[in-house]
Amino acid sequence: MNKKNILIIDDSALMRRVLSDIINSDERFMVCDVASNGLEAYDKITLHPKLYDVVLLDINMPKMNGIEFMEEINRLKLKLTVIVVSTIAIEGAAETIRLLELGAFDFVTKPNSFSEAKENTFQERVLTCLACAAGFERMEFRHRTVPEAPKLPNPVGKETTPVNSAKETVTRKPHKAVGRAARKLVALACSTGGPKALQQVVPLLPENMDAPMVIVQHMPVGFTETLANRLNELSKVTVKEAADGDVLRNGFVYVAKGGSQLRVKKKGSDYVLAVTDEPARNALRPCADIMYESLLESDYDDITCVVLTGMGRDGTVGIKQLNDKRNIYVIGQEASTCTVYGMPRALCEAGLADVMVPLEEVAETIIKNVGVR
Repeated sequence: MNKKNILIIDDSALMRRVLSDIINSDERFMVCDVASNGLEAYDKITLHPKLYDVVLLDINMPKMNGIEFMEEINRLKLKLTVIVVSTIAIEGAAETIRLLELGAFDFVTKPNSFSEAKENTFQERVLTCLACAAGFERMEFRHRTVPEAPKLPNPVGKETTPVNSAKETVTRKPHKAVGRAARKLVALACSTGGPKALQQVVPLLPENMDAPMVIVQHMPVGFTETLANRLNELSKVTVKEAADGDVLRNGFVYVAKGGSQLRVKKKGSDYVLAVTDEPARNALRPCADIMYESLLESDYDDITCVVLTGMGRDGTVGIKQLNDKRNIYVIGQEASTCTVYGMPRALCEAGLADVMVPLEEVAETIIKNVGVR
């Protein structure tokens, strides 16, 4: 197996050494070059544009910082797979979100100390992200066959849509809105590639969307508030980081808080958000399965589940539980438009998707299902 060539860009000699040791310990990778700032790396990459399979990029550096580096790479239209190695400090969140907008694959938060950098948690995060960015996880997916599926019955009043997965037809009695308007909810999950994908979905939603939307994006504390604020700047709907006790309102989008779990609960005649300190599930806080499971006993008339790009299987278990008990409509992101076809693939292989659509059609598909006021 040919090793993947890795370039490390960081102004800290110690961090370059730590990252090199981690990467070189894995037989799939080799650190073939290092740079102490973006300008030095820019010169190396423009001289050998196809040499590096993955680049690890620091943000704050002299001469040319990480954002300036990515802007130059985009200006030259160079294809580069970049993982941001960012500080976990909240003040670095805006820069990290900007780099994801510019096309960075994902980010890994830097440890606070040298001892933490030597711990297994950081090493595993670096190698897992690196493996996915280098294509190993995607190559594994290509060896698995997803059966071609027939057209499926659609929700009442919906247009017929071809699907790419075989969702089992379960006969259930739908909730009926008696003496009130139908109550609807959109529940979306995403991970790697999610911040950039969300910018192609949320800003396309109309402000009179006839449902609230809840989003679980895998991110640490601090980053989800910045992500929500950025989406709010770009969108007609109101986007905010979820807060405990928020009443769900149509035309609002709530991003689950990093480092916490999110549940939807009934309170009187309203539904509210519960932001909890529950432990991580499958190492995830927030976890989409927990959010979906919280909807099991709800009396929503229409729940639209959406799964976008991301590593792993989060969301599939929760949606399966909902599908066994409730009438739901499930939208997955089509493989060729995913940064990582992991979470949507798991959904598809479980036979849960009603439709798999390209990223650019996700917002339109949501609105066709929930409508506008």
